[in-house]
Amino acid sequence: MAEFEATRGMPAESMIVFGVASDVEIMDRWLPQGLSVHDSGPGTVEAEGELVPGSGHHEGRIRVSPDRLRVEWGGSDHPAYAGWLQVSDAASGTSEVTVHISLPDEPVSGPRADEVRELLDRSLDRLADEVGDRVHEGG
Repeated sequence: MAEFEATRGMPAESMIVFGVASDVEIMDRWLPQGLSVHDSGPGTVEAEGELVPGSGHHEGRIRVSPDRLRVEWGGSDHPAYAGWLQVSDAASGTSEVTVHISLPDEPVSGPRADEVRELLDRSLDRLADEVGDRVHEGG
């Protein structure tokens, strides 16, 4: 089991960032390319794409905790796959996001592990861009 984690500063206060990060309707804008997520009911999402193991649509669980500024997810048909995203306040109206994923069939080092780390970093960059767009739009 490989564990991956990345942290990135965000250009807005934590509640704004959490609002963007926890909105399933816009997650595709910042999630890794090759992963698409859609709301499929209370506490569930449907995931598809080349980054999802197997083929077709897969059901996943999602728990959004506004009081903790945390989003947790996992695969219903791949229970060893799980992750979380945590938003925390930083200085002067900014915040920080940490994302952690557990991937059961991935190596902990080597080219594939480097690729996973790069996917996380790019996703957090896109999340920061999405947050910046929200701030510039006024909310």
